[in-house]
Amino acid sequence: MAKEDKPIRISEYYGCDTFNFKVMEEKLPRETYKKLLKIINDDEKLDADTANTVAHAMKEWALDKGATHYCHWFQPMTGSTAEKHDAFVDPVGPGEVIERFSGKQLVQGEPDASSFPSGGIRATFEARGYTAWDITSPAFIQRSGTATTLCIPTAFISYTGEALDKKTPLLRSVKALSESSVKLLNLLGSTAKKVITTVGPEQEYFLIDKNYYMAREDLVMSGRTLIGSAPSRGQQLEDHYFGSIKEKIVSYMNDVEEELYRLGVPAKTRHNEVAPSQFELAPVFEEANVAVDHNHIVMETLKIIAAKYDMALLLHEKPFAGINGSGKHLNWSMSDNEGNNLLNPGNTPHDNLQFLVVLTAVIRAVYKNADILRATVASPGNDHRLGANEAPPAIISIFLGDQLTAIVESIMAGKVAKATDQAILDLGVSSIPILSKDNTDRNRTSPFAFTGNKFEFRAVGSNMSISFPATAINAMVAESIDFMYDSIKAKGGDIKQAAFDVMKDVLNDSKNVLFMGDGYSEDWQKEAAKRGLPNYKTSPEALKAFNTDKAKKLFSKYKILSEKELTARYFIHLERYAKIVDIEAVSLYNMAISQILPAAVKYQNDLASSIKKTSDILGADAVKDQKDLLASVAAYIGEIKKGAEKLNATTKEAHKVEDEQAHAEFYCSKVKDAMNSLRDSIDSLEKIADNDLWPLPKYWEMLFLN
Repeated sequence: MAKEDKPIRISEYYGCDTFNFKVMEEKLPRETYKKLLKIINDDEKLDADTANTVAHAMKEWALDKGATHYCHWFQPMTGSTAEKHDAFVDPVGPGEVIERFSGKQLVQGEPDASSFPSGGIRATFEARGYTAWDITSPAFIQRSGTATTLCIPTAFISYTGEALDKKTPLLRSVKALSESSVKLLNLLGSTAKKVITTVGPEQEYFLIDKNYYMAREDLVMSGRTLIGSAPSRGQQLEDHYFGSIKEKIVSYMNDVEEELYRLGVPAKTRHNEVAPSQFELAPVFEEANVAVDHNHIVMETLKIIAAKYDMALLLHEKPFAGINGSGKHLNWSMSDNEGNNLLNPGNTPHDNLQFLVVLTAVIRAVYKNADILRATVASPGNDHRLGANEAPPAIISIFLGDQLTAIVESIMAGKVAKATDQAILDLGVSSIPILSKDNTDRNRTSPFAFTGNKFEFRAVGSNMSISFPATAINAMVAESIDFMYDSIKAKGGDIKQAAFDVMKDVLNDSKNVLFMGDGYSEDWQKEAAKRGLPNYKTSPEALKAFNTDKAKKLFSKYKILSEKELTARYFIHLERYAKIVDIEAVSLYNMAISQILPAAVKYQNDLASSIKKTSDILGADAVKDQKDLLASVAAYIGEIKKGAEKLNATTKEAHKVEDEQAHAEFYCSKVKDAMNSLRDSIDSLEKIADNDLWPLPKYWEMLFLN
């Protein structure tokens, strides 16, 4: 009997496929390593000698891992990630090559920028773009089939220097927030020299059998089912979330996590989600830039491993109508260079004063910029989710919990508060109370909720990059922190008293954004309108926020996005919205004409033949019910034919609308209305059609047969 291999601990191989600090310390000369750390920590410029030394070490490490190629791995404004592979080999003579990788090749690449939308930043004939090494995010090894590639995280900019990606604005926003926060913290007595943004995205997803996926044009082309009648059992029993994870699925999860650990991604939690065949993976908090990169790696890894199990990964926010959709809760916080979480209530009066000032700044930021925050999560997929009693409403509000709400209300009233059960002893200016964590329910209906030592932005869609939502939060909080700093400093006198007075004024001005109740209720819709809170239910409507003077001023003030760069994103989002809905409309039309109608006509003919034969034998009275069924089928065939024709005509009409905003709005209203009408007819027919004749896998098959 063979002796079983000893299990390998995660700690023994974690990060083994990343060129991380541990590897750099081992592979680089001591002075180069120290210099690189200083460059990273102090935001200094990378010199050519250091770049060459790092490039050589990175190449040798990658070659030892089996890599034959390298690529600059970046995040364009549309899609997930992009890459162009170059071999390390370099000819040195007839029939002879060596592996070569210079500092220049590490630091900068020149991909074809014409392949990516620019929103007007780049003229059609200006194909050149640049990728620039992001020194703060570790390079990693990507394995796909027999190929092994060194992936170098990079920013992506145009020939004229404008950001063409999601990483560049994020890096700028992190720097802006740090600079603003350090000023405020120093004013309050802290010795902090740097503040970092930390995030943790919870990734939700569906898994279905790959054969079912390939049998449906809508899933392949758009990522969601454009037709499909709800199964008799969905999530009514609420048994999937608490149920045990099936063997196949937990094996899949384990393989995903093993790959993520090799890539240094701190996957922490795995579990079923609410809907059947829906699951979640959650990581540990990381620095924002690295966390964004890692979330892209998570999404790609989930997809790759799914294929190995003959399953298809669905990241769409609403792949199944009437079934709980998927989001990506973005947990956001800030920490200083001394290791202090600025949104941790703390355990000393000083820490608590600092916490309450920062908390007040965040509340003001969300209140003043709720429309911009909503726009960052605008997409056709997310429109199906927001406000659908399964996800936060499109109205952006803040949930603080009972204890913090009591403190905030006391500050607004200018009063000293007496104790609660959780240690609110005094709200004096010089003795801000010690606060407890997780002392209240999480209120899943809130889009922006305080959860102990962080805020959880729950409106992000599962298929989205978390980069721009994080960028926007950083920008608006930086502006609000600057406001707090200027206001406190202008008060003069005792800093604690000044801070208290400013908090009182700011909180009273921003209190309308605070809401403790049910975000799904109709009463909240009415109440929010009274409070003047924006409620943008569709993406074209929400995206207008990017084209406002307020947004342009906010992002340009902190050099995060110029007016030109922000405007580009506004037009790209509009264009992408229209293109996605157009793809859905064409796919639905094709399915209706080439699959549904032929199956329906065959069923109609089979019914008619059966009715005639039965009538000939038993008489007309014996087939009355069958005739009613036949009439229903014939009626649905007529409805589907007319609905398909209308959808086709409406889609062609949409192509003629030139104005970008009007174009997206036409798709949002006219085209989607035509799609919904056609879907209603098809879904009704599905309920009465012969199951053997129905040409598509049904919901119950896809959701319950994994």
